[in-house]
Amino acid sequence: MTTATLTSKGQITVPAAVREALGVVVGDRVEFVEVAPGRYEFIAATRPVTALKGMFGKPRRAVSIDEMNAVIARRGASAKDATKK
Repeated sequence: MTTATLTSKGQITVPAAVREALGVVVGDRVEFVEVAPGRYEFIAATRPVTALKGMFGKPRRAVSIDEMNAVIARRGASAKDATKK
């Protein structure tokens, strides 16, 4: 298991093997994501948002803002009705 020591300033040095596995270099950002109480994942936040383009394929059809709002309103109303029961 790889370990690191917390300094008095709250800093750690990420071990070289971990940096290499994550593909992070000086100046890259990382995130700490809570996955359970007291448990965090250390994630490289190095991808630009443009890397997400095309992840879900092309939409089957274009949807207007009005259509989106109508669906949101219907779902919100049905969720509200379900909590009254």
